[in-house]
Amino acid sequence: MTAEEHNIFGGLGSAVAEVVVQSSPCKIEMVGVEDKFGRSGKPEELLEMYGLTSEKIIEKCLKLIN
Repeated sequence: MTAEEHNIFGGLGSAVAEVVVQSSPCKIEMVGVEDKFGRSGKPEELLEMYGLTSEKIIEKCLKLIN
């Protein structure tokens, strides 16, 4: 599981997936901005808009392990 305030394409999740797949295939979930143009706003509003709140990240973690 990776989480980043960045586009998931070509970001941290992609780098982690490249390394992990070489040694042990596993499920990978990437939380981040999903190929959308950036917007301006208050940090809390932007995190909510892009699904990057702690609640959303926990929700995706639980979905991954179940």
